[in-house]
Amino acid sequence: MSTKVENKNSASPRESFTELLEQLANNFSSVVHDEIELVVQEVREKVSSVCSGFFTIVAGAFIIFAALLSFCAALIIELTSYMAPVMAALATGAALAFFGGIIAYIGYRRLNKAILKP
Repeated sequence: MSTKVENKNSASPRESFTELLEQLANNFSSVVHDEIELVVQEVREKVSSVCSGFFTIVAGAFIIFAALLSFCAALIIELTSYMAPVMAALATGAALAFFGGIIAYIGYRRLNKAILKP
């Protein structure tokens, strides 16, 4: 009779160990799944933040562009007291085109240096 009791006790820990391994596997799977969801959520938040910042910069750039146009109009109006309005507009446009070309050329050279680096 004592052998039957020993058999029951020896079988019980094996079932318990198997159940524990199943629980461990399920818990591990759950933790991995939750971590993946957390990473995905963090990436979504970062992308949302970047998009928000980008659109804010674009809106600011449009406002700055409107201000630049206003300054150009003011410059043209001021220059009309010294020259014809057409010449004032041409001089302002030429100066802006010159400075814009220089800035674009500097950016082009920096981009080429960055691309050509091995």
